[in-house]
Amino acid sequence: MKCHIRNSERRACWQAIAITAICVALAAQATAQGGGELRFCLRAEPKTFHPLKVDDDASAAIRYLTGGVLVRVNRQTQQLEPGLAVSWNVSKDGREISFRLRSGVTFSDGTPFSAGDVAYTIQQLMDPALHSSTGDAFRSGAGNVETKVLSPTQISIRFPAQVAGLDRLFDQVAILSQHSPKKEMAVLGPFLVSDYTPGATVLLQRNPNYWKTDDRGRKLPYLDSIRLDIQPNRDVELLRFKRGELDLINSLDSTYFDKLAETSPQLVHDAGPSLDSEQLWFNEVTKAPISGYKKNWFHSANFRRAISEAINREDMARVVFHGHAQPAAGPFSPANLFWFNNRLKPQAYSPDAALKALQSEGFRLENGTLKDKDGNAVVFSIATNSGNKARESMAVLIQDDLQKIGIHVNVVTLDFPSLIERMMQTFDYEAILLGLTNVDLDPNGEMNVWLSSSENHQWNPQQKVPETAWEAEIDRLMRVQASASDANKRKEAFDRVQEIAVEEEPFIFLVNKNALSAVATTVHGAAPVILSPQTFWNAERLTVSPK
Repeated sequence: MKCHIRNSERRACWQAIAITAICVALAAQATAQGGGELRFCLRAEPKTFHPLKVDDDASAAIRYLTGGVLVRVNRQTQQLEPGLAVSWNVSKDGREISFRLRSGVTFSDGTPFSAGDVAYTIQQLMDPALHSSTGDAFRSGAGNVETKVLSPTQISIRFPAQVAGLDRLFDQVAILSQHSPKKEMAVLGPFLVSDYTPGATVLLQRNPNYWKTDDRGRKLPYLDSIRLDIQPNRDVELLRFKRGELDLINSLDSTYFDKLAETSPQLVHDAGPSLDSEQLWFNEVTKAPISGYKKNWFHSANFRRAISEAINREDMARVVFHGHAQPAAGPFSPANLFWFNNRLKPQAYSPDAALKALQSEGFRLENGTLKDKDGNAVVFSIATNSGNKARESMAVLIQDDLQKIGIHVNVVTLDFPSLIERMMQTFDYEAILLGLTNVDLDPNGEMNVWLSSSENHQWNPQQKVPETAWEAEIDRLMRVQASASDANKRKEAFDRVQEIAVEEEPFIFLVNKNALSAVATTVHGAAPVILSPQTFWNAERLTVSPK
């Protein structure tokens, strides 16, 4: 039996097929060129939109999404890849780097990009008056940085001393425009800041002049926009994610991770041990408005070591992080396979040994209260950021642990801007519990923490000269590792830095958290990793399906 189709029906059939093909093509184009709006939260107000002044997580997230860099560390492969530079070369002495730049690139406002902008950026970055923590990573020796523009697409940069791992440091240097009237708001990254409501939202829009395309020649980014809501409250953040009002949670606390995993395991991701750490430190700033006898405690390495010994890190990892963390052994996480000093072990919990060490310093226990040699009761406050349930719980556990040796701890929670003001401006605090986010595997990324002159040398920042012999030794070793060309010599120097940090305990390192995150199924292309930013590191290639 034969089936006959009339010509009119055949034409209608082919028309339907053609229309379907056109719709599919249009849908594909819409996905590529109109990838929707990605929504997630910043945990605090961004301190700055100037990419060279960034020293907080919120500002760093915005810099990552908006800043164009010469080279980029791929957060998944951990390899260095071309960015605004198509190629680069580091001299044998490690003091000079030359870049060949892409041509035809413009800033978001249409201003042409050239080697002059790179020279201008480096000059700004290394200006001591800017107090750039990003610039601190390049300060391996005294003297000026020289830039030489060889052509509109070629530049060489020479440093006064060798800078080890020099090329990778440029991952954090967002290039500024020398000529744009919009100054630092003219960007070369995939997104630009289009609106900012303090305390509420930062709105990023697709950069229409972004230079990058995908392997099929389609312009990036796919997303139309990114909406960053400023929300320090983790409970509110999780509730909004569950309601579908947010598309991802870049860093998820273990309690929330487990709760979400119970009902929606497809949404949570545990990428394993991260590079980040949680730590406690005491205020050692000489001009800090705290009692002199407390300053004496805090300046004593024996006191700091005893406090460290009295804290039960195993309990902290188990109770606060539900097993999604491990006790920290020092400045670097064991996840950093090359740079971690594997001779270091986490501090064993021993309240008896801690009390004995304090008694050898003249402290005594009277009716359950520890007193110093002058009869002052050992009482101090630990401040942390409100809304961070994990840190609030950690502080309570420390409070309980120290009470066992007669020390009374007051836990103070502050909104993040107030905490940062006390930490970096007024120095009106006794102890702080916070985390350190490591963006880079290389220790040069922490020059701004370990150099005594740095603003982020948190226990005693901006020292004109090192106030202790061990800080002077860390300064020396950090410069040695930053200037050595041999990787093993660099590691030898940084291994000793880690050992000194454990011996002196300016930071009491507590735990290394796992990299936990949550991503909605409507987000396509996400691949969470351990390096920051874990979930939106490839934001230019993400798309969001309509709800």
